[in-house]
Amino acid sequence: MHTALAHSPETIHPSLWRASQLARGATRCIDTGHAELSAELPGGGWPIGSLIELLLQQDGIGELRLLQPALRNLKQRRIVLLQPPHPPQALGFAALGLAPSQLLWIAPGRDADTLWAAEQILRADSCGALLCWQSHIRHAALRRLHLAAQSGAALFCMMRPLSCAQQASSAPLRLRIAPVAGGVQIEFAKRRGPQRDTPLFVPLSMTLSSTLSPLYRHAAVDRPASAPVVARSISPALVG
Repeated sequence: MHTALAHSPETIHPSLWRASQLARGATRCIDTGHAELSAELPGGGWPIGSLIELLLQQDGIGELRLLQPALRNLKQRRIVLLQPPHPPQALGFAALGLAPSQLLWIAPGRDADTLWAAEQILRADSCGALLCWQSHIRHAALRRLHLAAQSGAALFCMMRPLSCAQQASSAPLRLRIAPVAGGVQIEFAKRRGPQRDTPLFVPLSMTLSSTLSPLYRHAAVDRPASAPVVARSISPALVG
């Protein structure tokens, strides 16, 4: 009995794992669509009902193409874009295989409103994915959002600058992402498992035409998504 427990710490509690292995337990996940990445993530995919931090060298380096397979598997559930750095382009998302009708664009005027909106969306559990762009956020606020995410089943990704990697965070999964030829290079700043010393290369297909790449470019053929929702008026739109 003691031998079995020594080899299987999850038999004591599902949240326990050895430092030399990836955590398993009861983590709810959605397939990343990238086999090489899924193999490096606890549970074998993007955790849902949890805070994921994508620490970007700069915006538009392929983060949406990295998330594309998971977003396409949401079965037409709503995708909320909260405070993106540029107005989202409907044709760009259509090129990713995502229906513009799925998108809800919210552009609050203040950081405090962005965090308030994110928490309301997560607690309402009214969307399949919440993608939030935020540069300045306190550790206490990140912890609050992580707790709010646990009350639902959304894919919750916070896009932050690479410089934020040195800051404390409650996110169980933090990835540093930089562009390389043919895809992105990922470093695991934090995960429930062993440290990986070498970056992971994830190839990304170039599915967008020159008029739609980068995704946020304003081209003559682009049709912007619907006007953003004001932060303090989002609840009826989400729940109704």
